[in-house]
Amino acid sequence: MQSARPRPRGRAGRLLLAAALVAAGGTVAVAAATTVPAPARAAVALNDSEVTANLWEWNWTSVAAACTDHLGPAGYGAVQVAPPQESVKLPASADGAYPWYEVYQPVSYKLDSRFGNRQQFAAMVTACHDAGVRVYVDAVVNHMAGTNNPAGTRGYAGTEFSGYSYPAVPYGAGDFHRPGDNCPTGGAINDWNNEAQVTSCELLSLSDLYTEKETVRNKIAAYLNDLIGLGVDGFRVDAVKHIRKDDFAAVLGKLDDTVAEGRRPYVAQEVFDGAGNPALQARAYIGNGDVLDFAYAKGIRSAFQGSVSALANVPNWNLDAPSANVFSMVTNHDLERDGVVLSYKNGTDYVLANYFALAYPHGKPSVYDSFTWSDRNQSPPHDGTGRVTDAVCGAAWNCLSRTTGVKGMVGWANAARPVKTVSDFTTVNSNVIGFHRGDRAWIGINDSGSATTATFVTGLADGRYCDVISGVATGSGCTGGTVTVSGGRATVTVPANDAVAIHVNARPGASPSPTASPTASPTVSPGDRIATTFTVAANLAAGQDVYVVGGIPELGSWTPANGVKLAAQGGGTYRATVDLPRSTGVEFKFVKLTAAGAVTWESGANRTFTTPAGGTYAVTETFRGDTVSTTVATTFSATATTVYGQNVFVVGNIPALGGWNPAAAVALSPAAYPVWRATVDLPANTAVEYKYVKKNPDGTVTWESGANRTLTTPAGGTRAVTDTWR
Repeated sequence: MQSARPRPRGRAGRLLLAAALVAAGGTVAVAAATTVPAPARAAVALNDSEVTANLWEWNWTSVAAACTDHLGPAGYGAVQVAPPQESVKLPASADGAYPWYEVYQPVSYKLDSRFGNRQQFAAMVTACHDAGVRVYVDAVVNHMAGTNNPAGTRGYAGTEFSGYSYPAVPYGAGDFHRPGDNCPTGGAINDWNNEAQVTSCELLSLSDLYTEKETVRNKIAAYLNDLIGLGVDGFRVDAVKHIRKDDFAAVLGKLDDTVAEGRRPYVAQEVFDGAGNPALQARAYIGNGDVLDFAYAKGIRSAFQGSVSALANVPNWNLDAPSANVFSMVTNHDLERDGVVLSYKNGTDYVLANYFALAYPHGKPSVYDSFTWSDRNQSPPHDGTGRVTDAVCGAAWNCLSRTTGVKGMVGWANAARPVKTVSDFTTVNSNVIGFHRGDRAWIGINDSGSATTATFVTGLADGRYCDVISGVATGSGCTGGTVTVSGGRATVTVPANDAVAIHVNARPGASPSPTASPTASPTVSPGDRIATTFTVAANLAAGQDVYVVGGIPELGSWTPANGVKLAAQGGGTYRATVDLPRSTGVEFKFVKLTAAGAVTWESGANRTFTTPAGGTYAVTETFRGDTVSTTVATTFSATATTVYGQNVFVVGNIPALGGWNPAAAVALSPAAYPVWRATVDLPANTAVEYKYVKKNPDGTVTWESGANRTLTTPAGGTRAVTDTWR
């Protein structure tokens, strides 16, 4: 029986569910959707920046608010938004109600989706332009919906469709690649290095558009031009590997110039890595636009989960494309679910990696924010009918793009943009580095658990600079730490698991930078404050949040409801940064608080510390009275060839690996086929037995031969095993 959605199968497996399910289509029928708002026009000059905030699956109201309140003032150049076209609506799929991948199965090019309607979309574009932010749309143009959706499935606007019939566009059977037509197989892609199969056969049972036909090209171009007419400035195009290059070039040639700036729309193409055929590798596609660099994101993960000193060798990495042709990232929705890159679940490693990506001159950097998840296919928060609710930063939504440090690094990246090289890359030790971009900006990164003091060549003119990680520059000083440069050098204490960054446009007493939002209280000047980061590991019950509360007004004066709420970082870790008076003794405790006001104080005496005279300060603790489990992120890599319909899993003797039950085994991703990978949190200091299995299309299981494999997890950190199927 066919499932309600395209399921990852064979060599493309689960990777291609995410990769292939990200293409956005559009066409002429959009004109008949509803009243057409007037084209959006930029009311102000758009920010001179290459940095993009990827607000994945945020609704249009939330994106508009983010542009106005955060992205524009911080100096972001663009915001990337999810596919806006009408998609399938799956209230009862095998993966739960309204899984995230719905939006990558278009059923029409109406701008009526789970994120909002046409008017809300147009209003969002206008709001972002008014804030100086461009809008890039995630465009699905390789395919329409899955041919294996149940009969009667409809779209969010109520549109009816069937496997190869989409009357709202309209597309008919002759508008799709079919077995025996241009597709040389029975319909599926069996050889991922065969260009004819990859571009003309169905990806995960998704109805593949016949882009060689001029009528199909015209309808795709009409959809994209409709978006351009509403003010859209560019496109992130998914599954480009599955469209012939000349077909996509023909579509691009039909597109209008942008409304706001009168230039060609920006194009970033998703071309998953791993192909052995050069014609299917990212570099082969740069004639049509920029490409996403998967190798760069994976290399960053390797460095921050190993030794950041390896970042000195980025120029020698085998990256997907030259810097000038790259849209760079630390993660995206596909890769974070495959476990091959860092994500919010990696805590400070993830934050520091984003600082690095904003500082390093490779590609056009992006910062990713979306909803938190425990199941790889779960829906974003919704109203019960699949419509996504407003993004509220905290437990359900991540908002890294609006944190002080990331906003500061956006300004840093903008200041450093004229200089495309790194100078004086300094390795203090394996986990502490520093470098500068000419005479524009310097950064130091400490990926260790202890503060480190060292002297760095900054390249900057002598004087005092504001640390943009911990605060901003104002007309009267710095709200965070300061760095003094003398003779082009500075002696800097880089806090544990943190960074310090300065640039030419962030000096005390200078005009406020775009990120400035003075936070001085009436009695304490900004220069007298210390950005203090509280981090606690805690086990929370349903409905509980964790706060820090203490004896000074900034910490609520011992009133829990007035304390500072800590945001979830993943893995039972919570964090908040508070500006506290310098050189001040502080007493505090962590508390758990419910919406009803029920308070649980941690046990033991009050905690104490004294803020320093300058710089920043960090507190890392465990909630006393909790038993916080310790796990080790363990990456399994298995080289295994498969046939169409097979997937590879790891199963073992502990619950995290299914307790030897293949039905509960952990699925591995084929992102780097024939290497299958997954990262699993295993208990620390534990001997583990495991094996790999292949699950066949008929539900049977094939076990690898030989004795059980074994490993022992360390007391902390990470563990990796590399195996070959027996």
